[in-house]
Amino acid sequence: MHATPGMKMHVTRHEQTFVLTVRGEVDYDDAEDFDAAWEAADKAALPVTAVDLSQVTFADSMLLNALLQARIRHQAAGRDLVLLGPLRPAIQRLLSISGTIHLFTISDVGVGDAGPGGDGANDAP
Repeated sequence: MHATPGMKMHVTRHEQTFVLTVRGEVDYDDAEDFDAAWEAADKAALPVTAVDLSQVTFADSMLLNALLQARIRHQAAGRDLVLLGPLRPAIQRLLSISGTIHLFTISDVGVGDAGPGGDGANDAP
C-alpha cells in the first residue's frame, strides 16, 4: 500500500519500525484498508508499529476496535504499538471516553526528541 492522492492512510517500513499514517475522517468504510495495513504490519513483524494519528480529524468505534485488536496482537508477539500525535480533540475524546487511553503508549511527534519514547510520551503501565 503506497500513498496516493486522496488516500486516508499509507504505510512506511523503516529499519525497526513499521509506520501507518492515517489522515482525515476514519470510519467503518475504511475497515478493509485498515485490515490490509495491519496485515502488512503483522507480516513485517518489526519490533515497533507506530500509528500516526496526528492528522485524523474524526474516528468512530472502527478505529478504536482496530487499535485495541492491534494492541492485543502486538503484545502477544512481544512487539510495541505506539500512537503518534499530537492527537486531535476528537481522537483524544474517543480514547478518553472509552476508558482506553491508558492502554496505549502515545508520543507527540515534534515534542521532545520527536519519536516514540521521547519526552512527552505517555507510557502505558
